[in-house]
Amino acid sequence: MAGVLRVAREEDAPGLLEIYAPYVEQTVVSFEYTAPTVEEFARRIRETLARHPYLVWEEKGRPLGYAYAHPYAARPAYQWSAELTVYLRQDARGKGLGSRLYGALFDVLRLQGVRTVYGCVTAENQASVAMHHALGFQEAGRFHQVGFKQGRWLDVLWLEREIAPHRESPQPLVPFPQLDRAQVDRVLRAWEEGAKGKDSLEDEGPLPEMP
Repeated sequence: MAGVLRVAREEDAPGLLEIYAPYVEQTVVSFEYTAPTVEEFARRIRETLARHPYLVWEEKGRPLGYAYAHPYAARPAYQWSAELTVYLRQDARGKGLGSRLYGALFDVLRLQGVRTVYGCVTAENQASVAMHHALGFQEAGRFHQVGFKQGRWLDVLWLEREIAPHRESPQPLVPFPQLDRAQVDRVLRAWEEGAKGKDSLEDEGPLPEMP
């Protein structure tokens, strides 16, 4: 699988929105009713990158999928946790891209100091639930009939995975733009080359309490 794994840019908005819009308009995977504009999508990319990683997988210059992390909640005590999101072009599903994107996110988030990651998944989206379980996530809770779309009430599953030890007195989260870019690039190249089945940098990172 020849491809490029890189950090997203605002100018990726049209191509990534092309991936995302069908999930909004045709499925219950996204709880949005209307796809955002290109300008709104670009704003979301920019605001995400101010603190967390936003990654794109592309082949021959065409984005096939993207994944990003964002705060689990706004209060500062939650800063060592992150919620993850991944979307793939319909014809790119079933090729392991979601696992690669998540694996790269895990490694970059470790460099930042994140300890636990979460996935919020529509319960009937069994493909996503299966992927999360395969990557070591466990069900943390189920919100019953929490959303209404396409004429029915929908349950949502919260899935969680610890990606680094929860040690006492953690250092503050390192914002994504402040990470060593060489370390980030090394993570991306490792997953670009197929570092699946393990987390490539599980025991590495700049934080002293995470040797």
